[in-house]
Amino acid sequence: MTSSSAAATPPAKFEIFRGLHHRDRPLVLPNAWDFASAALLANEGFAAIGTTSLGVAAAAGRTDGAGVTKAETFASARRLARLPIPVTVDIEAGFDERPGAVADFAGQLAACGIAGVNLEDGRLGSALAAPEHQAALIAAVKERTPELFVNARVDTYWLGLDHGSTHDRVRRYAAAGADGVFVPGLTDPARIEQVVAASEVPVNVLYSADGPGLVTLTELGVRRISTGSLLYRAALSAALDVARAVRHDASVPPGIVSYGEIQRLLPAPVEASRGCSS
Repeated sequence: MTSSSAAATPPAKFEIFRGLHHRDRPLVLPNAWDFASAALLANEGFAAIGTTSLGVAAAAGRTDGAGVTKAETFASARRLARLPIPVTVDIEAGFDERPGAVADFAGQLAACGIAGVNLEDGRLGSALAAPEHQAALIAAVKERTPELFVNARVDTYWLGLDHGSTHDRVRRYAAAGADGVFVPGLTDPARIEQVVAASEVPVNVLYSADGPGLVTLTELGVRRISTGSLLYRAALSAALDVARAVRHDASVPPGIVSYGEIQRLLPAPVEASRGCSS
């Protein structure tokens, strides 16, 4: 049954997004930072889009992972929900330590048309949340909006802390209702395989140029591969390269998306979804 908080999201988006984690091949999930980047990726044929909290924060001149971009995250989500494909939003640690407040925010995102959220257990100052408290946050979100796909991020490898608790956190978060678990920073094939074996829900890893490729990750049982902030950082790097080329009267790389192509991706103004309010 669809909850009232998620009434504005077509049930198909929830179902499609969940189904994308249970196919023969992993879901390759590119992470966008604004509407244009997301629309370009959707136009390229990607089945779903995620957001990068670094891109959203940096675009607003704020720090990532500090819990200070709740308003920017919500504003971005309202825009991206207009895309025809499912969108999942990185909400850092939930922007609150109170389970009810995190559940309220997740419910508001679902009401706007968002199909999933990424909820991390890393905390400001390179610390990890107590696993029982993180499990309570996950349970509260799932109780409030059961259709929403909750990807529980385990930051033991990302922060280089308490690697030994990884499997316990994976199991706790799945038991609390998480629909998937995400262990960024994990690149060793043997350890990835161990996490997959320890998890009853789909495992998500962060793409790394130094890590296993798509074929190997598929064989290891990974069900979702995210790009994180990679595309955003690559876009900034490309912009710098073009600016330097212009300054030095050098050749500008070919194939740059045209003004008209971007304009055609932008829809006419529409009213926000009913029930979608900050």
